[in-house]
Amino acid sequence: MTIEERFERIEHVTATIADERRKDRDEYKTLWRDTQRQMSDLTTGLNTLRTHVDSLAVETRIRFEEIGDRIDRLAAASRAQDKALGERIDQLVSAIGQIIAKS
Repeated sequence: MTIEERFERIEHVTATIADERRKDRDEYKTLWRDTQRQMSDLTTGLNTLRTHVDSLAVETRIRFEEIGDRIDRLAAASRAQDKALGERIDQLVSAIGQIIAKS
């Protein structure tokens, strides 16, 4: 093999290595862009999820407050009905007692 042939061979190998390096660089750029896009999509999805969870938390707190108010109203109504029933029972017992006393 002559010196000229060796130089041509070296130039050919160097050109092949440079071409492979260029292809690798392009592939790395593509992978980098894809990674950046996926990270951006993930960030957007997380922001959407956080907003949704925040709104659910607010809605849940409001519902619990409404249920608490409703329970308080029902408890007050139940106490009022219990008091009225107690008064009716007292009146009935008193009336029975008066009937027995008259007999």
